[in-house]
Amino acid sequence: MAPDAPPILRAVATSTRPMYQLLRCINFAPRVHVQITEEGIRFASDHARVMQGVAFLDKALFSSYSVNLPPAEDGEAPELPNFQISLASFLEVLQIFGAVDVATRAQKAEADPYRSNLRNYKPDAFSNQTLGISGTCTLLYGEEGDPFKITIEESGVKTTAGLMTYLPEVPEDIPFDRTDLSFKIIMQSRTLLDSLAEISPTSPERLTITAVKTTPYLSLAGTSDLGSSGVDFARGRDLLETFNIASRWSQTFKFDFIKSSTEAMRIASKVSLRGDGQGVLSLQFMVDMEGGKRSFLDFRFVPFMMHEEEEGAGAEGEED
Repeated sequence: MAPDAPPILRAVATSTRPMYQLLRCINFAPRVHVQITEEGIRFASDHARVMQGVAFLDKALFSSYSVNLPPAEDGEAPELPNFQISLASFLEVLQIFGAVDVATRAQKAEADPYRSNLRNYKPDAFSNQTLGISGTCTLLYGEEGDPFKITIEESGVKTTAGLMTYLPEVPEDIPFDRTDLSFKIIMQSRTLLDSLAEISPTSPERLTITAVKTTPYLSLAGTSDLGSSGVDFARGRDLLETFNIASRWSQTFKFDFIKSSTEAMRIASKVSLRGDGQGVLSLQFMVDMEGGKRSFLDFRFVPFMMHEEEEGAGAEGEED
């Protein structure tokens, strides 16, 4: 980068905690796709085109946020900077350099066999008092092909780490038709987490989610070789804040995929469950943060029926 050229991105935060907590929720793929926009930074993880998770770090999370997009050609809108990084490495940097000792201790507590691996609420996840960190964290991306740099300065000590960036391999988003919704339900995120915790002891391989207009309205059923277990929801404002059913909807998903979103369930206050006519499940989590700010985490899941049909079609094509 030329000495006088401004970097594509320079963002400064006074705490690494919000970034760590949000990005940890989508840490299920070797690499994460990063897209820099004028409104914030979008991180997207994809697993075999059957599960996707997106965390958006809004510019409001930073005390300073500046973006200098490359000039557009022929009057077209400028192309947004895209690249991939190792999300596990990014999280490790935030732990080491950001002194996220509270998060580290929480991870060790979760590993305790006497604690539930699902129920582990963190009501004060974004509290500076809980974090106990003073200093700044700066994210810097100079130009295309440069490392993604994280600089953390605490008590006069400055440390910089550079993460290698990779050519973007942007997977297409799992298609979700908002104009063809079969159902939409909004509930407390903790309620959904408790439901999965009730089903988890039977080690289910599959989870069937059913939404209907009449009782039991919403049901979760897990099945495995050990047996089955399920949870039914009574329709009520204390459990289901929003309940809109256009038509009966029932789809089966791999339980471990749904379980991958439980970290988001822990830190979120509410979750919106939606299913479209193709059977795709969307979970959108609202995370309340200090200062009255909010962040959102989005997950999409493809049901067994859809990706099994795709695999079957591929096998037939090979025989032909």
